[in-house]
Amino acid sequence: MTPSQHEQERNSPQDASVVPFGMRVAGAWSWRVGAILLVSAMLVWLLSQITILIIPVMLAAILASLLRPLVRGLKKIGLPQGLSVAIAEVGLIVVVLGGLFLVGRQMVTGFSALSEQAIQGVIKIQEWLTNGPLGISNDQINKYLNEALAAVQNNSSTIISGALGFGSGFTHFAAGLLLTLFILLFFLLEGQDIWAFIVKFFPLRARPAVDGAGRRGWRSLGNYARVQILVAAVDAVGIGVGAAIIQVPLALPLGVLVFVGSFIPVVGALVTGAVAVLLALVANGWVNALIMLAIVLAVQQLESHLLQPFIMGRAVNLHPVAVILAVAAGSGVAGILGALFAVPLLAVTNSFIRYIAERGWENDPLLPDIYGLTPVPAGPPAPEAPSDVEHGPDKP
Repeated sequence: MTPSQHEQERNSPQDASVVPFGMRVAGAWSWRVGAILLVSAMLVWLLSQITILIIPVMLAAILASLLRPLVRGLKKIGLPQGLSVAIAEVGLIVVVLGGLFLVGRQMVTGFSALSEQAIQGVIKIQEWLTNGPLGISNDQINKYLNEALAAVQNNSSTIISGALGFGSGFTHFAAGLLLTLFILLFFLLEGQDIWAFIVKFFPLRARPAVDGAGRRGWRSLGNYARVQILVAAVDAVGIGVGAAIIQVPLALPLGVLVFVGSFIPVVGALVTGAVAVLLALVANGWVNALIMLAIVLAVQQLESHLLQPFIMGRAVNLHPVAVILAVAAGSGVAGILGALFAVPLLAVTNSFIRYIAERGWENDPLLPDIYGLTPVPAGPPAPEAPSDVEHGPDKP
């Protein structure tokens, strides 16, 4: 057999049977999944480099989904579009600044009493270290304190650079806050026009599907934001009122901290609950801390067994495992802000994909007037098409 015949035999289609069918299918799936993962990783890396732009857009979208019903209500009573948007955004700013002012006053008033209690707590700890089972002398304690002070002095450059980084971070925060308010203004004023402009980037045949999926995702985002505010408010009221009843100082700022932390599912509740218990321990001792721990556990059980399954589950339809993984991935990519926005982003993506997979645009009442579609009436399923075995592959 000549070399050319060997080459023809090696390239013949029959050689495909040498590779098992399962291996060919696995190979076909592997390169496609690998390409998707590679593109996704590149997209995540690109977005992580421009978080100063992405985070304000996402925050403005969440705020717009919350304020949109208020704007519609103001328009129904006869106010112009611009005035309605101005009232909604200015009202949001006033509420936030008023809350910060109230919390700041409470913190200034409470820190003086808390500082005295903290000093007494440190003295008690020192007495326990000296007279307790450890038997550490005052000279040893002073030695450890001097070593800690020397370590701080030797790392003064690191501390200064950290302080400068905090100043730079505050500047970025202020710039992001202004950008968020600016974007929010136009989301409320021209949100429909902005979305219509984005939809035009897609092919004509795909526009109904993209438009309907985007509307479904927007509705899911609004549901998530409203339900999450309700859950956070329940957590804040439960822990804040409990702390006030057992006379833990800074109960109001603690409630606000719990409210903000509850927007990070699972992780936020654990961290803010630990802060509440630690504050009770420093201020009032072990017994008060154990009571505070019982209050925190009771509130978290209420959230996990009642609020999350029956309210949050119906709003976003996400499994708890998916929520945990989303929070972990978001915190790894963009820190606290990533953890904060991971779940709403996952909720929107879930609604978007479900809408596309179910071909929801074929029977969406919001789309026929825009694209001239006719809703598909509900009826019996269509009969199955004849198989190729009966009619042959070349016949219709």
